Amino acid sequence: MTTLNSKLLSRTNLDFLLYDWLEAEAMTGRERFADHDRATFSTMIDTAEKIATDWFANHNAKGDKHEPYMEDGKVVLIPEIAKAYGAFRDAGFLATTNDAQYGGLQLPFVIDRACIAYFLAANIATSGYAFLTCAAANLLLAHGTPEQIDRFALPMLAGRFTGTMCMSEPQAGSSLGDIRTRAELQPDGSYRLFGTKMWISGGDHELSETIVHLVLARTGPAEHGVRGLSLFIVPKHIVRDGNPAERNDVALVGLNHKMGNRATTNCVLSLGDGQFAVDGQAGAVGYRIGEENRGLSYMFHMMNEARIVVGLGAVMLGYTGYLHAVQYARDRPQGRALTQKGGDPVAIIQHADVRQMLLTQKAYVEGGLALCLYLAKLLDDQSTGDEETARRAYLLLDLLTPIGKSWPAKWCLEANNLAIQVHGGAGYTHDFPVEQFYRDNRINAIHEGTHGIQALDLLGRKVLNGEAIAYLDSVIDDRCTSAAGSANPDTQEWARRLRSAWQDIQRVTEGLSREQDVERRLANAGLYLDAFGHVIIAWIWLEQVDALDRATDVSEDFILGKRQAARYFFDWELPKINHWLAILERLDSTALEMQDSWF
Repeated sequence: MTTLNSKLLSRTNLDFLLYDWLEAEAMTGRERFADHDRATFSTMIDTAEKIATDWFANHNAKGDKHEPYMEDGKVVLIPEIAKAYGAFRDAGFLATTNDAQYGGLQLPFVIDRACIAYFLAANIATSGYAFLTCAAANLLLAHGTPEQIDRFALPMLAGRFTGTMCMSEPQAGSSLGDIRTRAELQPDGSYRLFGTKMWISGGDHELSETIVHLVLARTGPAEHGVRGLSLFIVPKHIVRDGNPAERNDVALVGLNHKMGNRATTNCVLSLGDGQFAVDGQAGAVGYRIGEENRGLSYMFHMMNEARIVVGLGAVMLGYTGYLHAVQYARDRPQGRALTQKGGDPVAIIQHADVRQMLLTQKAYVEGGLALCLYLAKLLDDQSTGDEETARRAYLLLDLLTPIGKSWPAKWCLEANNLAIQVHGGAGYTHDFPVEQFYRDNRINAIHEGTHGIQALDLLGRKVLNGEAIAYLDSVIDDRCTSAAGSANPDTQEWARRLRSAWQDIQRVTEGLSREQDVERRLANAGLYLDAFGHVIIAWIWLEQVDALDRATDVSEDFILGKRQAARYFFDWELPKINHWLAILERLDSTALEMQDSWF
């Protein structure tokens, strides 16, 4: 059913990445995926593209214009959202990767992410309800009791219930150590929760029979720090005999009104204020997941899954913006060639400045998509590979997750910025979708840990894992060695530049690790993430160039376009890290030493 002119995603590029580069078809040789073949993979991707096009893209602008509102204590959404969610549910996309015993299709993660990409490009706001539910259900499958799985996770995978994560609070934001919500143990083993949760995506709506909130709270004194946090299931309704019954003491206080991503409700929730007292007693009824005081470690299961989807969402908003910009540039006549005397205007894609902006977008979004699919393949290797494959996949996935989340959120947003510029004044109006794509994408640098928080995680923790760095070093070295033997001199030169850039990253990392002043060492962590991320994307581009030699169903124009995008990244983007690394290497303290009163 492939739509060759789709402005959501290039199917030719997607198939190239899946089958020519990542060799996803070989996954069918693993026991878990033995019932699948390339035909079933393609059918699922075809279905995702059709549903995304017919049911999600059709109301993207409407959902942005008519954002959710409260009426009589309930959230009102445009009706198209429920229809889209129903189509997604009925096609089985809530449980694509899950075990067959739970109604899942047991698809590889890499194929699942390829499907997800279409929904994120078509309508990231409506998609949010589904993907939050998937992540919440997967957390329960990993850490819940059999009773919790039957009572809450399976109805979520079936589409009857939806799910959320409830971490942030008004006074805490991303500082989870300052959470105040408390949970009081009851004689029957349940808990009563009291507190306020803020910025809860999908926190209230009428799309499902009930909403399963996964809530971080304290069972003991409200001491500072994350070690005292436990994780609880707090449903919107009390579930009795498998069905939602009376309301739980979870009240919608209000909706946050956002710059973009507007059709996903973003809520302030009050737990335990007595508005919906259960059995005459205030307190939201909750059920602890796993051990006491280990809540954050369990929540990271959902957070890490969400981070990878956030990165993919950032890529896809950049990608669809890029495809819209290419089409606009081909269709819009304006100006003439510098050597042209008179005559009709030419399409703006003939102007070098416009082609440069389009090429920048292509380099960012095709590099970003490849990275996200590579991370999905690591998830498959971690869960279904042999012991050594799984160990190495875990090391790389843990190391690269901050890059997978934050690099696209910054640089694919820049792709959206350039898409607006290609459209000129028209791009700044509601008449074209590229301005909405930019607004929708801006949140991804904040979602699931800001760019700065991801940078602190990368430089402060992840790169200190010597085994992970050593394995990544061997992977990059293997690719550089292979590319250096290419018959193409450009490929040889790109391999040399990548090897040099990676060595520079390692040298600077070692120097930073020796700095004892932790504030000075981490003062420019955001710049470190940018540099590290650019080197990773350069490696990913070299991977794609290598795969072109074994591509089976692509045109000459496709191959030349890929190589030109790789050339652009190595000539224009990778050299940027030299300046960034120089700042890091000298432990620049300009921002650190700036004083409050000087502003």
